[in-house]
Formats: sequence, C-alpha cells, structure tokens
Amino acid sequence: MSPADFRRYALFYLGYYGALGAYTPYIGRWVVANGHGGYAVGAMLALWYGGRIVAPPTWARFSARSVRPGHWLVAGCSLAMLGFVAFAGFDTGVMLFVTMAWFGVFFNAVMPQFEAMTLSALGPRNHYYGRIRMWGSVGFLVVAGSYGWLLDRLGNDVFVWLTLPWLLLTVVAAWLHRGDRPTALPTAGTPREVLWRRPGARRLLLVALLVQLGFGPFYVFFTLHLQAQGHDGFAVGVLWAIGVLCEIVMFWQAPRLVQRFGAQRLMSACIVATVLRWTLVALLGGSFAWMALAQTGHALSFAAFHAGCMRRMAELFPQRRDMAAAQGLLYGFSGGIGGVAGAGLAAVAWQYGGGRLAFLCGAVVGLVALTAHLLPVRVLRPQPAA
Repeated sequence: MSPADFRRYALFYLGYYGALGAYTPYIGRWVVANGHGGYAVGAMLALWYGGRIVAPPTWARFSARSVRPGHWLVAGCSLAMLGFVAFAGFDTGVMLFVTMAWFGVFFNAVMPQFEAMTLSALGPRNHYYGRIRMWGSVGFLVVAGSYGWLLDRLGNDVFVWLTLPWLLLTVVAAWLHRGDRPTALPTAGTPREVLWRRPGARRLLLVALLVQLGFGPFYVFFTLHLQAQGHDGFAVGVLWAIGVLCEIVMFWQAPRLVQRFGAQRLMSACIVATVLRWTLVALLGGSFAWMALAQTGHALSFAAFHAGCMRRMAELFPQRRDMAAAQGLLYGFSGGIGGVAGAGLAAVAWQYGGGRLAFLCGAVVGLVALTAHLLPVRVLRPQPAA
C-alpha cells in the first residue's frame, strides 16, 4: 500500500470514528436532556445496533455485485449524514426513533464494506491493519475528549451541529474511494451459510457477540453513570480521552502483539481485562483515579480485541472474495445482535439498579465470553446425528 493509499484509508477512519466519538458518548446525554428516560436511551441505542443486523450483510451483497463498489460507499455515507441532519428537527416523539433507525442503518452499513476494502488492500500485510485503524481512534479521541466540555458551555442543543462536520468528512473521504475497483469477481463469493460452517467461525462470532453484549452498559450509560457519580463534563471528556488514547497506542502496537502471541491468546487476555474493567466501573465509579485506571483497559478490551478479531477473520477467510460477506456476518452478530441485546440489558439494569448493576451485569457477560472462548472446539461443534 502506497503512502497516498494509506492516507486515503486513514482519512475515512478519521471521519467515521470522529462522528462516532460524538455519537457514542453523548447521544444518551442529548436524549435525556430532551426529557427522555433510561428506557428511551436504551431503545435509541438498540435501534442503532439493530441497523448492524440488517444493513451490513445486505449492503455487502449489493456492493460486492457492483463494478463500482466505491459508489455504494459514497451513497451510504451521504444517506447517513442526511439522516443525522433530521435529528435537528425530530428530537421527541416517534420521529426521533424513525430518524435513529434511518441513521443507524446507513451509518452501520458502510463500515463492514470499508473494513473489507482495507483488508483486501493490505493483502498479506494485514497485521498492519491497526496502524490504519488507529486514525479512527484519533478522531474519536479529539471529539470524545472535547465535546463534554463544549456541551457544558454551549448547551446540549448544539450536539447535532457539532457532529455534522465529521459526517461530512466521512462523505468526502468516501468520495476519494469512488473509483475503487472490486477486489474479486462479484459472482465468485462463497454463500454465507458456507462461511458460517467454516471451523472456528461460530466460536469467533459467539465470543464477539458476548463481548459486545458486555459493552452495552459502557456505550449506553457510561457518560450518564459518571455524571450520576458527580463528574462534570470536562472530567467525563478526559476519561473518554484516556480510553481512546490508550486505544491509539495499542492499535500501533497491535501488529507486534498479534505476531508474537497469536490472536487466540491475545483475545483471552483482552476478555479478562474487560471483566476487571467493568467491575471497577461498577464499584468505584465515584473515583476519578480509579475510573482513569479502568479506562486504560480500553487498550485491551477494545483495541487489542478488535485487532485480534481482524486477524482471526483474515485467518478464517483468506480468500478476498469471502471477506465482505464474512465482515457482514461479524458485524451482524457482534455489533448487531450483541449490541441490541447489550443495550436492552443495560436499560433494564439501569432502571432497576443504576450504573452499579448495569456494569456488574457487563462483567458477568464477560465471564461467559471467556468461558466460550476457552471451551474445547469439540464442545461448540455440532455433533453428527446418530
């Protein structure tokens, strides 16, 4: 990959995750500021993650058949931006959730396609994926670390307008890929049911789903949990920034770790760190120092785990023709089913026991994920009929 191509791919991650850096930490704050409760926040995030169930595999199918897949990327980013603009007019009532569904479908549709494009462009040098993906973390860091302070001073009403420039950058970055050619013949892809049966695929999808489910309280209520514990907007932003800064460092080091330890052992360590992290957040949320320590765990629980998943995807699906469909499966299971279930679990736990119960539930789910990851393969493999 040439330096110019590296910049093209890095720019898309920068814009996409910059927008996500506004959305993920602060959408709950914006919804609550408009008079809604915990269930509404959970429903909003469930719709967001629900888009990951339907959109990625459908989008991957259409884009894989196109001779100009870059045009699909531009279209998806443009439609996502238009959907987000609608939040400026629909901040209450049914249309709030309709707008959320629109935005969630198109914004979530494009990333699996782009991940497949990135891995295909890297080819056998896929262990360098983390150094491109790191620029997404830079965008997330800049936004998540500053928007809490900005919203404290400018008011929650500016949330939509502060997010739109990052969505526009995503459209511009997608435009740079408009002429990208397909990585394989459109008719040469392997059916998804065949990919599903590939040895090791079901385990990876299950573990990714459970880890994402355990992240539900973090993505839905972390900001609100910190505010309930007495932290102001500046402190919340700093804590988000600590997590993402550690994530950036880890993405830069991930190629060495994956090469040295292998994806399986690295993912085991990441899940253990995740369980410890949610336990700290649940029990010591009022302490800035302990929360800062917990946020350093983002390096393992998110960045290294994600890099490990990408390596396992490259190992399980080495054919470029399979990568887009396989990425769609991963996003559908982890970010889709796991995200919806995680948002629902978090909303119910929040209503009954606040952040303490929600994050303890996340820790328990992490233990289940670790068990699934460490089970012998034969336990997870369907047994032949007698």
